[in-house]
Amino acid sequence: MKPYVVSLITGVLAGAIYALLQVHSPAPPVIALCGLLGMLVGEQLIPLIRRLRAGQPVTLAWFRHECVPKISGTPPPDADNNAQVK
Repeated sequence: MKPYVVSLITGVLAGAIYALLQVHSPAPPVIALCGLLGMLVGEQLIPLIRRLRAGQPVTLAWFRHECVPKISGTPPPDADNNAQVK
């Protein structure tokens, strides 16, 4: 039930922002896609910040393994590459 409530509240917030920007829903496709991309990228900020606070390096290998699949929707790298990241 909680994910539905959070989704509803987020939708209301997005609707309020659209109204402030005077963009009518459904948003034009380019605006909607930019917003979705921003959400996907924003989700990766928390793991990045946690990694930096833990003193762990942020490498390209880590980014490709942890972030790229979540942003692009592609499958994560194979098991051989996973061993190198950790």
